[in-house]
Amino acid sequence: MRAGSTSGAGGGCMEQKRRLPSGVSRGDGPTSIAAVGSSQRGYTLIEVLVAFAVLAGALTLLLGILTGASRQVRWADQAGRAALHAQSLLDQAGIGEPLQPGQREGDFEDGRYQWTLAVEHWRDPAVPPPATLDPGAPRLMRLQLDVRWGDGGPRERLRLESLRLVTPDPLVDGGLP
Repeated sequence: MRAGSTSGAGGGCMEQKRRLPSGVSRGDGPTSIAAVGSSQRGYTLIEVLVAFAVLAGALTLLLGILTGASRQVRWADQAGRAALHAQSLLDQAGIGEPLQPGQREGDFEDGRYQWTLAVEHWRDPAVPPPATLDPGAPRLMRLQLDVRWGDGGPRERLRLESLRLVTPDPLVDGGLP
C-alpha cells in the first residue's frame, strides 16, 4: 500500500508512513533505530594517544616558559641585591677614613657576593697635566667597584665607577699626588 492511500471502498482506516532520517528504518532491517543508538562510535585508541601527546607537548612548552621566567626573576633579584650592596659600599667609601689609592676586597652576605674596590688618582685625558701640582689642592679620585656573585660569569658581574673630589691630608700622604 502506498502512503496516503485508503483501504476499503467507503473510506476506512488511513495508513500513513512517516519519513525517518536517512539510514534509519522502521526496525525491519539491519539499521533499525535500536541498532543506531547502540553503534555510536567513541574515540579510538589512536585518537586518545594523539590527544595525550599534544597535551604533553603543550605542558612541556608551558613548563619551559615558566622555568625560563623563574630563572629571569632569580637573576633580577640577585642583580638588584648586588646593585644595592655596591651602592652602599660606594656611599661609605671615604667616610671615616680618607680615600687612598689602592685596592680592597671583601664580601657581602657570607660570601655570596664578592667585591673589589680599586681607587686611583684620575686625570682628564683631554687636558695635559699641569707643570706643577699644588699639594693641598683637591683632586679627583676614580673609584671602580666590581661585584661578582654565583659563578662570576658575564651575567653575574656588576661594575660601577665613580669620581670623588678629595682634599689630600698632608699628615697621611704628605700632600704628594
